[in-house]
Amino acid sequence: MTVKRLILLAGSGLFALAAPALAQTADAPKAPRYGSFGVDLSAQKAQVKPGDDFWTFANGGWAERVQIAPDRASAGFGTQLSIEAEQNVRGILDDMAKNPGTYGATGRQVGDFYASWMDEAGIEAKGTAPLKPYLARINGVKNLQDLQVLFASVGYASPVELGILPDLADPTRYTAMTGQGSLGMPRDYYLETAKKFADFRTAYRAYVQRVQELAGIPNASAKADAIVALETTLAKSQWSPAESRDIAKLNDPQSVAGLETKAPQFDWALMLKTAGIEKAPTIIMGQNTAVAAAGKILTATPLATWKDYLAYRFVSDHAQYLPKAFDDTRFDFYSKTLGGVQVKRDRWKRGVQMVNGSLGEAVGQIYVAKYFPPASEQQMGELIENLRAAYQERIQGSSWMDPATKTAALAKLAAFEPRIGHPVKYIDYSPMKVVRGDALGNAVRASEFEHQLQLQRFPKPVDRTLWEMNPQEVNAYYNPLSNQITFPAAILQAPFFDPNADAAVNYGAIGAVIGHEMGHGFDDQGSQFGPTGKFENWWTDAAKKAFAERTAALSTQYDAYEPIPGTRIQGKLTLGENIGDLGGVEAAYGAYQKYQAEHGKAPVIGGLTGDQRFFLAYAQAWQTKLRENSLLQALRTDPHSPAMFRVNGIVRNVDAWYTAFNVKPGDALYLAPEKRVHIW
Repeated sequence: MTVKRLILLAGSGLFALAAPALAQTADAPKAPRYGSFGVDLSAQKAQVKPGDDFWTFANGGWAERVQIAPDRASAGFGTQLSIEAEQNVRGILDDMAKNPGTYGATGRQVGDFYASWMDEAGIEAKGTAPLKPYLARINGVKNLQDLQVLFASVGYASPVELGILPDLADPTRYTAMTGQGSLGMPRDYYLETAKKFADFRTAYRAYVQRVQELAGIPNASAKADAIVALETTLAKSQWSPAESRDIAKLNDPQSVAGLETKAPQFDWALMLKTAGIEKAPTIIMGQNTAVAAAGKILTATPLATWKDYLAYRFVSDHAQYLPKAFDDTRFDFYSKTLGGVQVKRDRWKRGVQMVNGSLGEAVGQIYVAKYFPPASEQQMGELIENLRAAYQERIQGSSWMDPATKTAALAKLAAFEPRIGHPVKYIDYSPMKVVRGDALGNAVRASEFEHQLQLQRFPKPVDRTLWEMNPQEVNAYYNPLSNQITFPAAILQAPFFDPNADAAVNYGAIGAVIGHEMGHGFDDQGSQFGPTGKFENWWTDAAKKAFAERTAALSTQYDAYEPIPGTRIQGKLTLGENIGDLGGVEAAYGAYQKYQAEHGKAPVIGGLTGDQRFFLAYAQAWQTKLRENSLLQALRTDPHSPAMFRVNGIVRNVDAWYTAFNVKPGDALYLAPEKRVHIW
């Protein structure tokens, strides 16, 4: 992941960052989508004690019944909602492909892009011909200067990333950034000594050879050895995902002269000019030691090896736009071997993903008009303000925050900007060239369009209306550089957003998720940004010390969890999301108590108290199963803890959960009161 994504999406979610509302629309059905009050009680495994394994108590019956689809890495509500959004988008795309003129110029672009992807026979007939101009450009590299021009060009791999992002010192303007480049596998997969990872490396080396053979590249075996050796050398000096979460260390602003001093092997002036960002007075040198090491590797590696690497990566990175043999080979390694997925997804499903990635807001505008009821925006706004009020009370009542830090925290809370459903304006894709029948060319031109879009924005003030996700994406995020929380339209549906569900369910499912997003503003990363998104310290030393003690205790708890025998959760990597989860539940529960104070004590429904329904709804929001290889990869790279531990690891720190389910000493999840972590 680039430095830009690490910072901008410090609070992004896997899927379950959504929201149910409390009010009912006039024409809405009276029954909730799930169960009689919004929770599917048939999913439970009631013979499991809540205090021993609350996730299984809430979801164990479902987990035993449901099998992960052979073309999926996971099953659960997040996957289900993604499938529904995918099907809705398919209808839009099919119509655009068949009747492109109906939707105007942009509709023709989308239709042509999708139709080009779906034309398997046409792609097959072209063979490797579409690759030739790109491989010829690589083959034409004569020296290190030519090589670095490609490093800085769209579509080609590089040992260092270049891009733009809002300036951490002044988030109203953009600045340039550089950081470590991507690799063919997650960094740790090159370094781990366990047999499973050795097997992955063996499979990867075979993949590298096969990709080159398919492309007609000679001496593929020897080149595969050299390419894997190069990536392994790069991996050894790269920062781990946990290290890359340290914003203070990522923030190393440099002039061009400073870059030349720290990594003199790169021609920074040339690369910045090629990327179109040569006028940036400051460049944030993220992962600075990895960038410096890449410079040494640049000159220590033969030019021929770099060229072979670029050729392999270009083919591999674009294999899905090439004939079936390329596409199958990529699937076999990345999805089947690394992810454990057994069957390639239907082409139309992957086509939806491709279009969403290249022309997403064009589709999103139509998706919103068809599938997002305006009432949802109002209902979400009410819930968000309820959670804001709950956080305000908790900050004001904090026993460990001093008055000065409370004042600063309340100012940041007041400045939170929620965005719900869709952008207020959409991207204009008209300059992007789409050629019907040119799948690979369209993909490359889409990347070039995105780059040019960034360059057009670069000299202007940061546009706070821009979104980092499409409306049809089942997800949500917090952006610390703008202090915004964003909930796309596709996530705003049951079981997360259900206007007909019991209030306890809505607060437990969405309330906790809204609170989670707000909590990112006060997690180990977000807490380093002020109300305007500026990277600054607004804490007193005493408050910062007390916060660090609490978060360190939470990190230690998660370090002990072992989802796969021999592989534990990384407490530091997942700390921000775990803080968000804990703060979200705490704040949502507080907001639910305020709701009861205003509307009366919640009745018992189906034998369950309001508090019990609240926590069950939270647990079922994380109803997820993941293939073991995908879980292994997530444990190495994902800042989110696995779903089971986003439930069990959180509720055991919440006092109200103990009371709701009569959890006692001796239960597996029991923590003595003094061991429970309370942040808000």
